[in-house]
Amino acid sequence: MPQIFKIGSYWVYFWSNEGEPIEPVHVHVSYGKPRQNATKVWITKRGKCLVEYSRSDIPPHVLRDIVKMIEARSDEIVRRWVDYFGDVSYFC
Repeated sequence: MPQIFKIGSYWVYFWSNEGEPIEPVHVHVSYGKPRQNATKVWITKRGKCLVEYSRSDIPPHVLRDIVKMIEARSDEIVRRWVDYFGDVSYFC
């Protein structure tokens, strides 16, 4: 799983197999190493975030801080998405 960055013990990363066709740009967040029940966060065209689901039991106050960091680094995330997957589309 391509790691984008870490915030303490939380990983922000892409899942290598994003389906066919590739889903819109998003990241997964988990405590420790990547796993399937990770929180999924969509990135919008305006660089904001939408949390799709949070099955990884990240405390709400921690998730809010992580989402702020993802928004602050959304341009970098989109660039890395294009570098890795070759194209980008947005959920909204």
